Amino acid sequence: MDKQTIIGFILIFLILMGSYFFNKPTAAQLEEARRQDSIAMIQAELARQEALVREAMEQQQLAETTPAQQADIEAQLQKQFGAYAALVKGENQHYTFENEVMELTMASKGGRIASVRLKDYVTGDSLPLILFDEETSEFALTLITHESRVVKTSDLYFQKVESSNPQEFIFRLEVPGNNYLDFVYTLQPDNYMMSFSVRGQGLENMLSMGTTNLDIDWNVKMRAQERGRKFANRYAMMQYKFEGDDVEKLSEAKDSHKDITNRLSWVAFKDQFFAAVLISPEGFTSNELSSHVESEQSPYIKSYMMRSQSPFNMRGDREANFNFYFGPSKYDILKAYDKGVDKEARLQLDRIVPLGGNIIRWVSTWLVLPMFKFFGKFIGNAGIIIMLMTLCIKLLIFPLTYKSLMSSTKTRLLKPQIDAINEKYPGDSKAAERSQATMDLYKKAGINPMGGCIPMLLQFPVLIAMFWFFPASIELRQESFLWCQDLSTYDAIISWKAHIPIISGLLGNHISLFCLLMTITNIISTKVSSAGTDNSMPGMKTMMYLMPVMFLFIFNQYAAGLSFYYFFSSLLTIAQTYLFRLFINEDKIKAQMVLNQSKPTKKSAFQQRLEEAQKYQREQAKLQAKKRR
Repeated sequence: MDKQTIIGFILIFLILMGSYFFNKPTAAQLEEARRQDSIAMIQAELARQEALVREAMEQQQLAETTPAQQADIEAQLQKQFGAYAALVKGENQHYTFENEVMELTMASKGGRIASVRLKDYVTGDSLPLILFDEETSEFALTLITHESRVVKTSDLYFQKVESSNPQEFIFRLEVPGNNYLDFVYTLQPDNYMMSFSVRGQGLENMLSMGTTNLDIDWNVKMRAQERGRKFANRYAMMQYKFEGDDVEKLSEAKDSHKDITNRLSWVAFKDQFFAAVLISPEGFTSNELSSHVESEQSPYIKSYMMRSQSPFNMRGDREANFNFYFGPSKYDILKAYDKGVDKEARLQLDRIVPLGGNIIRWVSTWLVLPMFKFFGKFIGNAGIIIMLMTLCIKLLIFPLTYKSLMSSTKTRLLKPQIDAINEKYPGDSKAAERSQATMDLYKKAGINPMGGCIPMLLQFPVLIAMFWFFPASIELRQESFLWCQDLSTYDAIISWKAHIPIISGLLGNHISLFCLLMTITNIISTKVSSAGTDNSMPGMKTMMYLMPVMFLFIFNQYAAGLSFYYFFSSLLTIAQTYLFRLFINEDKIKAQMVLNQSKPTKKSAFQQRLEEAQKYQREQAKLQAKKRR
């Protein structure tokens, strides 16, 4: 580890610590935030109870009204809703609509999907996994009637219509004259994708003649399904795809709002591992999207809101078609929806899975995921699969690692000659001569100065791809290994409830065992790799161990699978270093370098011109120094 690297680590550490101390909330602010959250929870509960009481009172009042009062109510409803007045009253009926992988609760009020339960998954507390429920979600279309009244479908009561297709569920909104509007939901066997169609008969007698779009309102509060809330919050986000273009997102760290005039293909509400997606083949326009971060005490992690328009022909000769996806953010499942589809028409739902961008995502999807899937065919334990993946990656990058170790060994063996050059050309005034002499020495000895850096740089995409893979992959969710019950979140060996200043802010209220083991093995690896190197620089030995200790604070709340990967990788690095030193003959390497130095070196025309330019530069520097004196 050279001086510049150490200085870089020190600056990074100081920036992180400074940012924490300058931006951390005071004790009073934390207390006030907790108080406000408690007030918000109480107010929300009171509002819910008041709504229930109000609904009960309204039902009671309707039952107790006199004929004159009832006639007055009917007149008011007729004035506000016109031909739809009779549809504002009714009883909210619930029906179950399901296939092999999910169970939907359908509500007649609004003719909508009230809740979604994913059958193959449970929450971090082993409860049924409800993606959203009736109380915390809304889906409504805004209709402009032929009488120019504005009506939302969420205020109207639909009737269930029997269908000859068992995979089809129909809600009907019918007005006198055999005119109706249908919401048709269709499920395919063993599929998380369902179709949603809006169609009708005699719509010109129900809707305004100027109706060319459907106004869509969709709101969902996403539940906190995982144990590690802070980490899950980082991956819960609202994403959307521009038609024929890339996928973007709203901020996952703070409240965000965006108005988008461009046409969108889909909008996704997601938490760490699951997503609810609304898709339109015709595209969404006039989009208003917002995301709100819920408080730490809330049972919900994010609130999402979408207001958009989608093309609709109210004459009924063309229905409006949509698709809903309710399911896991699993790469293979989402990627399969683009199979056999032209490039321009692909949904790219797999972009919901955060696997890094550009080169990193390419490594993740073409190397890491296929490797995990391959081993998963034969091995059921995710921890063992991670070990095998680590071994394969170590073997894959071994040629690069070997070059890096060989370069560092040669550089260490040249240290006495480098020290002699430093003594011959001391001080800043002779930095150019010292650098030139060092480069000449490396060249004669047959050492590439970048020999240690380039292999590490080439390994970097693989290491970063693994960093993205573990927290984002549902394949690790609730997979146990040794003492760890869930490799997708932290494995707390020690936990506490009290808020400890600084410690709780950096570590959270726990210590993860795999993260602790990773830190220890990194320290040992640093000690092994630095054996025999120059530690004469003041503080250098201490700084070399600073980065592994920082990892403890950085990764303590990350997925245990990631910490286990780094832990096992560090163990292999230690073993690899010892084996390298055992089988590599340093005397032979040194003798070869001495032989190389004795041979005349041929200089290319470019090298000659470069040396002449450097010589001229040195002479000019000497002249300038003489003038200054």
